[in-house]
Amino acid sequence: MNLVQLGTSDLRVTPICLGTMTFGEQVAEADAHAILDRALERGINFIDTAEMYSVPARRETYGATESIIGRWFAKNPSARGKVVLATKVAGPSRGMPWVREGAGMTAQDIVRSCEGSLRRLQVDTIDLYQIHWPERNTPMFGSLYYDPAKERSQTSIHEQLEAMQRLVREGKVRHVGVSNETPYGVHEFVRLAEQHGLPRIATVQNVYCLVSRFLENGLDETMKRLDVSLLAYSPLGFGLLTGKYDEAGIDGPQTPRDARIGKFESVRGGRWGRPEALAAARRYNQLAREHGLAPARMALAFCYTKWQVASTIIGVRTLAQLDENLDAWGTTLSPELLAAIDKIRWEVRDPAN
Repeated sequence: MNLVQLGTSDLRVTPICLGTMTFGEQVAEADAHAILDRALERGINFIDTAEMYSVPARRETYGATESIIGRWFAKNPSARGKVVLATKVAGPSRGMPWVREGAGMTAQDIVRSCEGSLRRLQVDTIDLYQIHWPERNTPMFGSLYYDPAKERSQTSIHEQLEAMQRLVREGKVRHVGVSNETPYGVHEFVRLAEQHGLPRIATVQNVYCLVSRFLENGLDETMKRLDVSLLAYSPLGFGLLTGKYDEAGIDGPQTPRDARIGKFESVRGGRWGRPEALAAARRYNQLAREHGLAPARMALAFCYTKWQVASTIIGVRTLAQLDENLDAWGTTLSPELLAAIDKIRWEVRDPAN
């Protein structure tokens, strides 16, 4: 794999990033460390986590993923110099009072969260520090519409960038990014950074997969023109695009209960649990089989080969899953197959947006 540059930063990463939100909930620490070891062995130099992880978020596991990674760094001191480490500060509470008091995300909250992540990760510097979701009211995580009546913003983007600047000046953060953002948000972060000499975002981490391609309706142009890189998460649609739910469904007696949608009711109640999302996934999965591909391989190759994507974040529970995801690198999709994918999208649009 050739390394790719993230935005205008000096960060150069592999086009596949190891996501870690399963560590501490579905993946025990020893298994997580084995996955981290294998990822490095296979050439991956990019790890993404968040203060909120593991997922589904709950008080008992808040910060668990970062702590697991921190203990891996402690056991493997040389590993820190081999990886680009990304983590995220949680946005406003969203029903998680254990993250912080109050409903907002102040500049001081950003600083405190970063310092907490540094302690748990047992590192001095975070390479890419991202805002997990906007502080202002936006449609995200399955919501479709912006409602100005719900606006409760307490901290301006300018103030958020000033907090990031403090962290950069103190050597705690190298570069910054955002996640679950809109075209407006990306434009504002870049505009204010350039206008006031504040840290410029290098990346946007948003969902992108066959059943959720909404970012192609404008956000991709924004990122291209402003030189901000996409980190695509959920390339397998929380497992929908592996085919494991095609026959069993997401909430039936034969549903795999070791997988995220099958195991966690909170996930089934969200965008990935929509009947329309499963129906669309079944069509894509069948298309893959008709072209001699495993569904997961086609779904991953779709992300791996799209011009919009700088690095695809893969989340795994086992070494076998990690190897399968990495082995899909290099798979090409024929023009005929891509046309068939687009035909399905035209008919079903983005049911897991």
